[in-house]
Amino acid sequence: MAIESSCDDTSAAVLCNDKVLSNVVANQGIHSAYGGVVPELASRAHQQNIIPVVQQAIQRANIDKNQLKAIAFTRGPGLMGSLLVGTSFAKSFAQGLNIPLIPVNHMQAHILAHFINDETQKKPPFPFICLTISGGHTQIVKIASYFDMEILGETLDDAAGEAFDKSAKILGLPYPGGPLIDQYAKLGNPNAYPFTKPRVGPLSFSFSGLKTGILRFIQKNVQQNPNFIKENRNDICASIQHTIVQILMDKLKNAVKQTDIKHIAIAGGVSANSEIRKVLTESQDKYGWTTYIPTFAYTTDNAAMIGITGYLSYIQNNYSEINNVATARLKVSE
Repeated sequence: MAIESSCDDTSAAVLCNDKVLSNVVANQGIHSAYGGVVPELASRAHQQNIIPVVQQAIQRANIDKNQLKAIAFTRGPGLMGSLLVGTSFAKSFAQGLNIPLIPVNHMQAHILAHFINDETQKKPPFPFICLTISGGHTQIVKIASYFDMEILGETLDDAAGEAFDKSAKILGLPYPGGPLIDQYAKLGNPNAYPFTKPRVGPLSFSFSGLKTGILRFIQKNVQQNPNFIKENRNDICASIQHTIVQILMDKLKNAVKQTDIKHIAIAGGVSANSEIRKVLTESQDKYGWTTYIPTFAYTTDNAAMIGITGYLSYIQNNYSEINNVATARLKVSE
């Protein structure tokens, strides 16, 4: 069994080896009223959700809890209060069943979701490059084996997911705004409004300047025309999305050139974005890459990805002591 509670989604999954038997996710709608995740509210919601979510995962998997062989849980990174709820429950559950406890690095799990036995996705061979893009992280990682990961480049400030969500907030869209930008962008012209790309190192990312540029652009045009956003929403969203995706692709091209690795995967919540999936698929013919795009259900935070990572640790007898603690900060290489 796997438990995920790093941010605002409470999730539990049951796996038989690398096959997912159940994957239950409880979302927290309470944060939409605040325009973002409120850590204290998130941890309280996890406390309310975790027992029914775990129970539902066991029922959907059609097993008895005594059949479980190990408990995997998200150790970090994430919100400390949220992590503590999942960690405490996992420890108690493992002790009660007298089975091994397996800590999982949330960022590694996003990448290793590619190795879930699912006919809708293919497994990348080693070595491969993975672009991990989420609300809190934007990284290019070289994966030599399941647990041998090296960060080649990462964001110097904000993450791509935050750039999507903050841009949506500027446009007056509700939280989470990233999926809404994706939705409206499909109806707009991606070249309507050019935004300046940040000038940083070849494998580094920066999105704080882009967010500021978008804010000033909107403020200036709304001052001239109060209905500017309403009249041009689709084009604005398409232009923002196009700029972010092009930044990501530029860095990926640099990584391929530097490493000569042409097996490219994406992972993390933003990998659900339709434009990045489309552009990455097109890169196979355009650049001769072989690309690996995870099944939609395994992109956002979910326990199935924790489960596959736990399974890969389990077969290596990589267990944890009961005093293992959650940590809010944890690099993908740790």
